Amino acid sequence: MFLPPQYFWLEPVIFAAVIVFIVDLVGNLITFSNRFANALVTAVLFAGLFGALVYYGYGNIQVTVNREPSAAAPAKKL
Repeated sequence: MFLPPQYFWLEPVIFAAVIVFIVDLVGNLITFSNRFANALVTAVLFAGLFGALVYYGYGNIQVTVNREPSAAAPAKKL
């Protein structure tokens, strides 16, 4: 991780943006700048690559929930 803990959620977003950029470049090279074909190839390549990354466990984000209220939390009236 290269970001502070409060920005941990931003790392997968940056990683995905870089992957989309690279996949779009590859899709553009394959389709010779045809817009519709480029969009289609980019979507297929991204789906395959993103599916493989999720399947093999990159970007495993775990969220923990604390059920006890903190001292700074306002009291809830019932």
